[in-house]
Amino acid sequence: MKARDARVLLTGATGGIGQAAAGALLRAGAQVMLQGRSPAKLAALARALPSADAATPAAWHACDLADADTLGALADAAGRWGCNVVVHNAGVPGFGRLESLTPAALQQVLQLNLLAPMLLTQALLPHLRAQGEARVVFVGSVLGRLGLPGYSVYGASKFGLRGFAEALRRELGDGPVGVQYLGPRSTRTAFNDDAVAAYNRATGTAMDDPETAARALVQLIESGAAERFLGFPERLAVRLNGLAPGLLDGAFAKHRQSLPPARPDTAPGGGLAHGAP
Repeated sequence: MKARDARVLLTGATGGIGQAAAGALLRAGAQVMLQGRSPAKLAALARALPSADAATPAAWHACDLADADTLGALADAAGRWGCNVVVHNAGVPGFGRLESLTPAALQQVLQLNLLAPMLLTQALLPHLRAQGEARVVFVGSVLGRLGLPGYSVYGASKFGLRGFAEALRRELGDGPVGVQYLGPRSTRTAFNDDAVAAYNRATGTAMDDPETAARALVQLIESGAAERFLGFPERLAVRLNGLAPGLLDGAFAKHRQSLPPARPDTAPGGGLAHGAP
């Protein structure tokens, strides 16, 4: 699929990767419907984005993906608009030792990062099946194939997302709907807080600009490839972990030692420790 033929529903459009992705898609010739929670932010972003027709800014639809009741309305709006690509980019972070994360935080990460994309895909699937060619693209993480200390819950959501993408791709393999997974590495956005930045410095983890992930997204859609993971040595680690995960266990001692200490005051009543690739 060429970008110029794509009409893309982009979730999480007002975030760091989301804004970069929206701009990259529009510059490549795609049409974009932006999704986010804030009507004011979406309207401002739509006006600011590049467009072949300045009088017709990007479309947008405000809703909270955590509210399952709103997903049907979003799918209906995207269907009426003519969506043939959905990019599941929305998500929330979850960084820190497991005992520092509250039950509410665990539920939020799994709800937004895993269940919401599954439900929205299910709602959109009848419309996407009716297209000559369509795509479902999941923006996950390298942590969807590589478990790291400090990312047990976030990684679980992305492992689940990648597994869902793989199974659905095979389930829909005889039809017009292609399913793809993009795995960025840690990215310089507000998604990652100071604790994550310190962890990355201590472990020598590189961070990409959001534009790197945005360019890779456009390339992935146009290539039709099943998966793409970004960064080196992350791509190598993903391959090795898939072949012999136990062999890598000892390679992450520095990551384990670089985690913030557990905060007993946050469990079970405290807040979510933010930050993730």
